Amino acid sequence: MNEQKLERIRLSIPEEEVQAHLQRYELLALETGATHAARLPAAGVPVDERVSLKCSIPKCFGYGTSANCPPHSLKPEETRNIVGLYRWALVFGLQIPPEVVVRDKATIQPRVEAYKKIFEIASAVESAAFYDGHYLSVGFAAGSCKSTYCFDKPCAVLTGEKCRLALRSRPSMESVGIDCYRIATGLGWEIFPIGSNAGPGCMPHGLLMGLVLVA
Repeated sequence: MNEQKLERIRLSIPEEEVQAHLQRYELLALETGATHAARLPAAGVPVDERVSLKCSIPKCFGYGTSANCPPHSLKPEETRNIVGLYRWALVFGLQIPPEVVVRDKATIQPRVEAYKKIFEIASAVESAAFYDGHYLSVGFAAGSCKSTYCFDKPCAVLTGEKCRLALRSRPSMESVGIDCYRIATGLGWEIFPIGSNAGPGCMPHGLLMGLVLVA
């Protein structure tokens, strides 16, 4: 096993070096499976109470079932304060076939695998940033970690136990109030308002998104 050379912790990393790191994280996201990846100033990450409100009105199937979903996840005001402490964000998107977007028994496994990929990318980028000395970097994924990893069992954290996938599970961007639609549109990525009445013929693809904040 090859050990990665560790960077010493510095309280201030030159901006030129930070930009080189961010460029490498973009490539890492793409190499890990993302369709899109881009950096943006953390100040440009939109947080809106209405985003997480949509988790409860109408009630999402994951609402209250996971430690990473509302009402247990960060509140938008907390997210807004936290985002304000960071300089940059690495955002990535994964296009998925329209037939995988639709919720039916035939597409459960491909859909779960797509969501797992978002968690995997978030974890990989966050880990790379940590080892580059950005030790406060933190990632967000898409959807519910419970329906992705623990769909057939209760959330361990909510029963007072250790998370089964503590290093992989993440809250989703939307659960903490980050407006994925606004970010994607601002970056020129195609994203569609896919709801329960949408069929495969309604859109060319779905888009799952994740984000890593880099100090």
